[in-house]
Amino acid sequence: MLSGLDLKLLRDLWKMKSQMLAIVLVIVCGVATFIMFMTNMDSLTRTRDAFYRDYRFADVFATVVRAPESLSESILAIDGVSFVETRITADVKLAIDGFEDPVIGKIMSLPDDGRPVLNALHLRAGRLPDPYRDDEAIVSDAFAGAHGFKPGDRLGAVINGKWKTLTIIGVAVSPEFIYQIRPGAMMPDYKRYGILWMTKSALATAYDMKGAFNDVALNVSPDANTAQIIVLLDALLDRYGGFGAYDRKDQMSHRFLEEEFKQLANFSFIFPMIFIGVAAFLLNVVISRTVSTQRDQVAILKAFGYTNAAIGLHYIKLVGLAVVCGVAGGTAAGAWLGQLLGDLYMQFYRFPYLLYRLDGGIVAVALGVTLAAALVGTLHAIRQAALLPPAEAMRPEPPARYGKSLVERLGAGRLLSQPARMIMRNIDRKPARFLLSVTGVALACATMITSGFFSDAVDFMVKVQFTLSQREDIQVTFIKPTSYSAVYDLNNLHGVLRAEGFRSVPARLSFENRSYRTSIEGIAPNAVLRQILDADIQKIELPPTGIVLTDYLARYLGVGPGDRIRVEVLEGARPERDVVVTGTARQYMGLMGYMDFTALNALMREQDVVSGVSMTVDPLYQKEIYRNLERMPRVAGTVVIEDEIRNFYDTMAQSMLFYTFVATLMAGAIIFGVVYNNARIALAERSRELSSLRVLGYTRGEISFIILGELALMTLAAILPGFWIGQMLSAWIARSVASDIFRIPLVIEPFTYALAASVVIASAAISGVIVRRKLDHLNLVDVLKSRE
Repeated sequence: MLSGLDLKLLRDLWKMKSQMLAIVLVIVCGVATFIMFMTNMDSLTRTRDAFYRDYRFADVFATVVRAPESLSESILAIDGVSFVETRITADVKLAIDGFEDPVIGKIMSLPDDGRPVLNALHLRAGRLPDPYRDDEAIVSDAFAGAHGFKPGDRLGAVINGKWKTLTIIGVAVSPEFIYQIRPGAMMPDYKRYGILWMTKSALATAYDMKGAFNDVALNVSPDANTAQIIVLLDALLDRYGGFGAYDRKDQMSHRFLEEEFKQLANFSFIFPMIFIGVAAFLLNVVISRTVSTQRDQVAILKAFGYTNAAIGLHYIKLVGLAVVCGVAGGTAAGAWLGQLLGDLYMQFYRFPYLLYRLDGGIVAVALGVTLAAALVGTLHAIRQAALLPPAEAMRPEPPARYGKSLVERLGAGRLLSQPARMIMRNIDRKPARFLLSVTGVALACATMITSGFFSDAVDFMVKVQFTLSQREDIQVTFIKPTSYSAVYDLNNLHGVLRAEGFRSVPARLSFENRSYRTSIEGIAPNAVLRQILDADIQKIELPPTGIVLTDYLARYLGVGPGDRIRVEVLEGARPERDVVVTGTARQYMGLMGYMDFTALNALMREQDVVSGVSMTVDPLYQKEIYRNLERMPRVAGTVVIEDEIRNFYDTMAQSMLFYTFVATLMAGAIIFGVVYNNARIALAERSRELSSLRVLGYTRGEISFIILGELALMTLAAILPGFWIGQMLSAWIARSVASDIFRIPLVIEPFTYALAASVVIASAAISGVIVRRKLDHLNLVDVLKSRE
């Protein structure tokens, strides 16, 4: 049985149903974004942790030139090491029937029984390799999906300079390659880069590695000192050409996952807070207006014995119902959007399954935060209603006092029409409400800008990386450093327009107590195809001595021009030198050092040696050049820059479209909620005034101008602050996601600002049309008879 106050509550809700619906819509958007991001982060984290645990993802990794199998016993003897898995790995060229683009891959060895102790495989199809066959391979799920491979299909591979036809006998997923990306690439390219697994005996025979290994993975006990284990492991592998061990946090696939989770955490905080803050403001406005129009009802309730607490609880229920409805709708919408986003992520992260669930704890947090914000926002109005003395409540609210607005006092009043002066005086009477409304619309505008910011930043990154910095068409890498004569050989290929060699060496750069493992690239002084750029995107001329660091790496090490850093080369003779930092370069992917080609060769104590060649080619001869490169045994891989760019955009397009779609819908919801609620409240507060004006001879258009003009002014006033807030939010996002893997430049194009302004104006216009219809149907007699 409902009490009298509960019946009144239902009648109040029905009376202002459209306003409450707009508020609920804003709450739905805020909760939906929170649920969407948080459930995905929670689901991906649980999926990753379960997959890592069940398939024994290693804790420490190391690569070496060649080490004897007997060394594994010494590695296992390191205090804290629980398991050791030695492996053979190699980079290979692949050939696929009907696919002419260059394809490279990485072959990983499996124990002959096919069951590794660490980094086990989850077979999606097929079986494990036969230990007595040397032509069977398992391929990664992403690579198989891109080409439609299934067990029984074949592909060609150049293994240690020899052509071999491999039979695909299985498709698998490994915890080591959840995010399958070629080293140095910006995005995964499943068509042109694949992971393969073969038996260890087959690879040992092919690479003359019987009784030896060139890669090792370890698991450590939970209480072990991983940093100390890495130091001891490096000491053991040093004499065998170790390239430096690293722990799980620096493993490429895991690092990309961590950065994605970091981004999801940032998004799950900032966007819901915008929506919830706007909803709290709207509830404050609605409750304040409700209390002011129900003064006589409050007095009657108190006369019948209702306490202050009961009346306060009555209005709290009104707020609570709006919040509960919004959280319920937001939870349903968030779960649906979360599934869509989860399916999108599964295209990038090749988990064999996704443990997606709607966690009750996340919903409880959403409810608690939203309810707390709503109550804080309406506390003053509820307290005012509860403490209103009955005698005072029986008197109507004092009429509003109007005076000259600030604009009129400044002398511009004579330029305004009578309706325009009414608008300015009403704004001047309640400036706080106007400013809060402007802030709400500005936040919606900012939400649109942050969604467009990502697209603009990606375009700028591609322009800098592939148009201004890397200007080649094709990049060729060799199996091992080779003589500079290889550059002339490639330059003589039919269709090659220009060829430039580069030298790349792995190195550990150190300064005081900070160090970073990366690579140094040597570039010829007269290079045209590879440009090193400064912060102003201008070419840097590499000095004959010294090193130029990417700006983020320089900040990480805490160095600047003139400082000397320790360079420990991790290949060849492994020289160690102190090198002067001569400048910093702007780069958005990875962290590197750059040196003059001759200076790097001198540091390595070698003659003119190259690691690869950058080339521009005639498009008419591109396919012929691919075939020639495929037949060259010294060529480890070929990367086509055009394919890199296309793949980058194809990959980013799906996520960008999703975020833009969601942001546009939610920004529109905020604007509609703010503008529509302000319009309805203004109409409720001023209906007697507007009706009086109609009786005095004002037209519908003129009284509409008084209400809608104020809304239009509020909307237009919000656009520029929205641009500024959007820029600040974008800058915060760019800083929060910056890492050694990638950095996002703060670039916002004019089109993004124009689109955000258009969405704001269009949403406000829709609200205005609805309010105009209400004005057109205003019943003058009923309004003028009503008692304020």
